[in-house]
Amino acid sequence: MSNEFSDILKHLPHRHPFLFVDKIVSVELGERIHAQKNVSINEDFFNGHFPNKPVMPGVLIIEALAQAAGILGFMTMGKTPEEGSIYYFAGADKVRFKNPVSPGEIIDLHASIRSEKRGIWKFDCKAEAGGRNVCEASILCADRPK
Repeated sequence: MSNEFSDILKHLPHRHPFLFVDKIVSVELGERIHAQKNVSINEDFFNGHFPNKPVMPGVLIIEALAQAAGILGFMTMGKTPEEGSIYYFAGADKVRFKNPVSPGEIIDLHASIRSEKRGIWKFDCKAEAGGRNVCEASILCADRPK
């Protein structure tokens, strides 16, 4: 499997400025994904979160995890958004933020499939940066026609 940026664009409908996956490190179809987000000071949200103390918003870390999970789901199903399917972020449970993320860090995004029933996928997710646990969550995604 190629880990090109084009694979990310093929398997996610998101685009700048709301694309939060920069690299696919590894994928085991039907099992897990390891992806990465490079956090740059040039991200628009740092202008207001927070001036003089830039911290990546936790909800955007959750979004990055959901996007990584979405890539895994699409690849596992052998589908793409272009084929008329969209993967909605349907929920997050057991969300815990452990450490802040600052500009210049790389977030390692890990998602593994817990279950799939009638197009509702459940993923166990974890984000790490600099060897620190940043966030944990159980994320639900729904595969639906566009």
